[in-house]
Amino acid sequence: MAATRTRTAAPRCIELSDSSTIAVEASFLSRGAMPRDASAQSARLSSQFIARNRATLGQLGTTVEPHYDGSTVSLQFHATTKVGAVPLVSPTSGQIEYGLVVRPRFDWPGIGPMLADMGWRVIPAPLALPLLPRSERKVPPWVLSAIVLFRIEALLNQLTRRFELVEEHRSAPRGTVDWSNYAVRQMPRAQFTSVPCRFPDLRDDRALRSAIRFTLQKQFDSLAGQSSAGVFVIQLIELCNSLIERVRDAPPHPPTALQFDAWLRSPLKSSAFFDGLQAVQWTVDERGLGGLSDLEGLPWRMSMEQFFEAWVEAVLIGVSRRIGGTVRSGRERQTLTPIEWEPPYVGSQKSLVPDLLLDRTARAASSRSAAGARLREHYIRAARDPLSRVSLSSGNVAVAERARALVPSRRAAGKRATH
Repeated sequence: MAATRTRTAAPRCIELSDSSTIAVEASFLSRGAMPRDASAQSARLSSQFIARNRATLGQLGTTVEPHYDGSTVSLQFHATTKVGAVPLVSPTSGQIEYGLVVRPRFDWPGIGPMLADMGWRVIPAPLALPLLPRSERKVPPWVLSAIVLFRIEALLNQLTRRFELVEEHRSAPRGTVDWSNYAVRQMPRAQFTSVPCRFPDLRDDRALRSAIRFTLQKQFDSLAGQSSAGVFVIQLIELCNSLIERVRDAPPHPPTALQFDAWLRSPLKSSAFFDGLQAVQWTVDERGLGGLSDLEGLPWRMSMEQFFEAWVEAVLIGVSRRIGGTVRSGRERQTLTPIEWEPPYVGSQKSLVPDLLLDRTARAASSRSAAGARLREHYIRAARDPLSRVSLSSGNVAVAERARALVPSRRAAGKRATH
């Protein structure tokens, strides 16, 4: 059972670990002198606080309940497996004055290598919410750099060229020719093959490429100072270098507000384009991930369930490279496995969708192993209760025989085990 503690100081950012509970005295919601019946006012403000922030708290799956112990009204925050930071509105002013930070139980120095090993399949995702009153220095800068770099990479992959009016001297006339300039300046100097022309040409958006180069250079400088954090930072530096090479022809220059407005009004642009622009703006404004320091920060979220599933997928891919086989992912609907009941019953479950499947095909026989947190509980029940066993068709998963889950047991939380 998660531990509960009470905080008496008035917090500006409420902090707790994922899958835990914290109790905060509701007196921090009051303003001015405390009335005679302080508990009644705290209870009323608590209800208003919960109502105004219910949707925002839902972004992290966090629930809040008021609690009265006979003398003090407190707010109990119950966190799930989602970590992140979101802004909270004050019931007295109607403005964003507080923030909620749900940090991972495992420190970032341990999470970083795992993110790199799993190929950065899961990274913190910024939320479309107002900025937090503070930015969390406990979240290392490389976390935001990873978000920015992958957004910039997606932006470069779909960056299109556009027609621009170009003025240059050419050996032959093209477009509109400035004949008076040619007659007055070029002909007297015998530069007959230097014709001043003005014409539309299909080129890359040079201003945008310059902004991207500026963003990548800033991220490179930030990552260079964190190289001692681990090999995963070196991988991010290598990615940053490869992206810089793609815009090497553009000089680094921060974009102006007018340029940002023009890009945002561009028609027929994909979400990757606008996500990339947002990453550029974060870098220009020097924003951090929201939390507990003195600067305004970005709200963000990351699912630790998806993080663990991605880690198991990386482990299984490593196993498949050694023993041979194909790894199929449930999040891509590649592991849909039909169930044949003997005898069949109306309303029975028709299929299983394990998180991962490892298919091995040999000359003599074939096998398939399933991995995932959901199958573990089913496997335990099947082992204990013969009535819950299922017979599957040939070639499919036999839950009671071959299902295996690469998840930590409840008794050994935090340790990786194979069941």
